[in-house]
Amino acid sequence: MSDAGLRDIRELREDREAYAAELRRRWGGLLSYRYVGRRWSSMDLGVDADDTVAVRHDFRNSTGGLLVAPLAICAPEGGGMSDLEAVPNPVIHSAQIVDAGHGVERIKVLTTVLKRGRQMGYSRSLIVDADRPERVIALTEGQGISIGAVPEGLERMPENPIEVVDSPDLPPLWQVFGAARRADGHWALPELAVEVASPDAALHIGPQHVVLEAAAQDAAGRVAATDGLQVRSWHVMFLARAKVGPFRVDAEAFLGTDGQVGVRLLMVDEGDGGRAVTSGTAMFRAVPGG
Repeated sequence: MSDAGLRDIRELREDREAYAAELRRRWGGLLSYRYVGRRWSSMDLGVDADDTVAVRHDFRNSTGGLLVAPLAICAPEGGGMSDLEAVPNPVIHSAQIVDAGHGVERIKVLTTVLKRGRQMGYSRSLIVDADRPERVIALTEGQGISIGAVPEGLERMPENPIEVVDSPDLPPLWQVFGAARRADGHWALPELAVEVASPDAALHIGPQHVVLEAAAQDAAGRVAATDGLQVRSWHVMFLARAKVGPFRVDAEAFLGTDGQVGVRLLMVDEGDGGRAVTSGTAMFRAVPGG
């Protein structure tokens, strides 16, 4: 990964052509949606209401159930704000897993914008089995804020997809996004790079969800003495723009009753004075035989 050319797009607000060119470069290079396979009719040329995503092996945990991070990336819940209308920033993301998704080959995201104000937006989604829409996989909801205006007349942009061939040998998502468990026991992402940065030059939600889930799964597995766990509830608050890195995750796990494990998470920007940037909570349940 490289941080070459990383800048806050808001600096180009007064130059429409430069802004549009930078947005094309940044959107086309952003790893999160491209790698997961999420397409956006609001942003991508040639995409008309295609809200389906193929489920790959790397979307699943050791029990065969769905990870929450790819679901959160597919339904980011920014309140209905696209980068052609505003400079969006996430505030809260919440997901409840209704069905672990065994056997599901494609998901479909059905999003409703609940409220859109001058700065704040609220949305929620149903994530369903695309081939059996009556099978609900997850309920998500969240809040986003506009942190800047954009030039008028911005247009949708050509896609720049990453073709990922599904295979049991695919690397885990945390590895693709550059996360790792350090010698000190903490999970972390490296310094901010352009491939994982939003146009406003801050860490995108995609790698944040991925490393937070990896840290939560690791911490939960340690107290439960098993990796046969399935996320059931996921709640993340984005406290501040993560701008420098490395980004360290602190995780505390608590063993509950009936096979439940709770984990609370805090991501800090070590390169920005240890500033807290993201907080999260995860609830897992042990999978029989997992």
